[in-house]
Amino acid sequence: MSEERAEKIAKMAELLDDAAVTATAIPQLTKVFSLGVDTAYAVQEALVGRRLARGEKLVGIKMGLTSRAKMAQVGVHEVIWGRLTDATAIPDGGTVRTAGFIHPRIEPEVAFLLRGGEIAAVAPALEIIDSRYANFEFTQPDVVADNTSAAAYTIGPWQAAPADLANLGVLLEVDGRVVQTGSTAAILGDPRRALAEGRRLTARHGVKLADDWVFLAGAATEAVPLRPGAHVRAVVQGLGSASIKAALA
Repeated sequence: MSEERAEKIAKMAELLDDAAVTATAIPQLTKVFSLGVDTAYAVQEALVGRRLARGEKLVGIKMGLTSRAKMAQVGVHEVIWGRLTDATAIPDGGTVRTAGFIHPRIEPEVAFLLRGGEIAAVAPALEIIDSRYANFEFTQPDVVADNTSAAAYTIGPWQAAPADLANLGVLLEVDGRVVQTGSTAAILGDPRRALAEGRRLTARHGVKLADDWVFLAGAATEAVPLRPGAHVRAVVQGLGSASIKAALA
């Protein structure tokens, strides 16, 4: 890698990291820099590397844009992946401070626990996404560089994977009211396909999925804004539920 390219990647990672730390939106990187998808993944690695240097630990991988609804919502049309760290994990039923985000949104997911190269367990999950870009607008390279808008996640009780995950009903509730309905079929037809795609895409960049990592397969519905004081619950048919509370301040 040339010194000029390395400096450019480091600068973009710094901009995104500062935006997340200060909860301050920035312009899309592609409006300032020439940025393709491969370079964007290098920026993502450098961005997460800054957090690991501060003591966070890598604990998994998340997929993005695995549903047609989500692709349409953000205007991007290819599956992408990002990294999860321990600092972004929130216990099931726990509380998160929305003041630490820029414009948080939340969505229901299916999570896998990986072991021995296989799915050891499955669980319902919630993911908070929070683009660091102004107006939550970005191109594909922008969102890849921004670690696919990853902000926080919650996982419900783990259990053995059922024989069929392809068409389970999914509900997203806010304060006891259903605000989104969907199906696990929206996740590439079957969440297990997201895992296969994740293995393929991460391998391109020298990342191998490790034992005891969490794998977020992707959202089954559109994301909704996460408001202070809200109680959010994801319900996945046959898998149970996962919930989170947003602090008032």
